[in-house]
Amino acid sequence: MPIRTASARWQGNLTEGSGTIRTGKGGLEGNYSFKSRFEEGEGTNPEELIGAAHAGCFSMAFSKALADAGTTPTSVETTAKVHLDKTDAGMTVTRIELDTVGEVPGIDEAQFAKLAETAKQNCPISRLLSPGAEITLTTRLTS
Repeated sequence: MPIRTASARWQGNLTEGSGTIRTGKGGLEGNYSFKSRFEEGEGTNPEELIGAAHAGCFSMAFSKALADAGTTPTSVETTAKVHLDKTDAGMTVTRIELDTVGEVPGIDEAQFAKLAETAKQNCPISRLLSPGAEITLTTRLTS
């Protein structure tokens, strides 16, 4: 398997500085700052990138689980809300809320939710993050 890379460059001090984050092949690039990370400023932040990675990984894992169960999805769309909180140890990602909506012909809500939970457990990014952060999941099946 290939090794994936990303890079970041920061200039200046913590509160007044700014930087750029870029994936290895240049597919994603964004500006970030103290305000975009800890307030509501323009730009991205590491937590959004973790959320994007988690949503993407989970959606792929869920799609595979559905197909393996004989119900290939028309679509799976996942949003990840990453909670960055101040703890005794400092700023910490404490929780990630996954919310997934799937259009999957020939499946009922119970099987859909069960396969989603299995995908959450088996997604490589969930496995990476779950020792330190609580990961919750809500599901909705559309027709």
